[in-house]
Amino acid sequence: MLGVLKVSAQDFAFSQYYANPLYLNPALAGSKICPRLTLNYRNQWPGIYNGYVSYSAAYDQFFKSISGGVGIIATADVLGAGALNTFSGSAIYSYRLQVSREIVINAALQAGYLQYRLNWDKLIFEDNINTIDGSFKIGNEKPPSRLSVGDIDIDAGFLAGYNERLYLGAAVHHVTMPDMAFYVNNSNRLDMRITVHAGALFDIKQGLQGGDLEDLSISPNIVYMQQGNFHQLNGGMYVNFFPFVSGLWFRHNFENADALILLLGFQQPRYKIGYSFDFPFSHVGIKSYGAHEVSLAWQFDCPRKEFKYKAIKCPRF
Repeated sequence: MLGVLKVSAQDFAFSQYYANPLYLNPALAGSKICPRLTLNYRNQWPGIYNGYVSYSAAYDQFFKSISGGVGIIATADVLGAGALNTFSGSAIYSYRLQVSREIVINAALQAGYLQYRLNWDKLIFEDNINTIDGSFKIGNEKPPSRLSVGDIDIDAGFLAGYNERLYLGAAVHHVTMPDMAFYVNNSNRLDMRITVHAGALFDIKQGLQGGDLEDLSISPNIVYMQQGNFHQLNGGMYVNFFPFVSGLWFRHNFENADALILLLGFQQPRYKIGYSFDFPFSHVGIKSYGAHEVSLAWQFDCPRKEFKYKAIKCPRF
């Protein structure tokens, strides 16, 4: 006999953190100054009944007239082959303060709408299974009072950059702790998700006439995430050898060693494409087929009047 009184989970996360900058920290909106479009796809544990498939699309740009960056981001998460679906759409404003020639600070506010949708027909309960031949039959389990719930979602972020190459950021998602309960008389408020990230970019050989890409550079980084009782620490390094990028990360959940992240990317001044694979160390094992992630980013022409503003050179993957 098995009784389950409570189940806890956390927001989905991308392994290519900086390839989805607005999802990591809203204060990264406009950090590249020029208009930027990012697309992300993640398939986690495909060997376990199509476990978790996540999508993200975002656009951001810096505007001198409002002294900051503006961004929009939409995300979707499909769990258990569509049994539970989440969608979020939001807008971001990130104020840029040039403290000195070397120091830049961004402070951001993000507001949007979060929706959960339950596909009841995809759920199978004990009394749906015929014990004689294993066939499916109509059961007595009643669906919740509502199969779709939504609420306003507010996030905030902070980013500080020094000399374009050193950066420290923090973000708090679900500040209002939206209530996403399917049952009217119950409450299911999301815990706030707290993220702290820091890193540096060191040139070994500058390339492209001093542009945004280097012929050879290294970038050590660390990302910490916390949501409720869930804690995660990610540490690793990117190595840029134009036009390729490689990365190696170790992701450690405080309760267990989780995964080794391997990254390979290709980049040009206009665009970049990246692929990463999460090799699991946890009990879920390699039979889950790990996690596969693909990112695509496109950077558009920068308005001439914005050229004097310098980008914070966070990693691109």
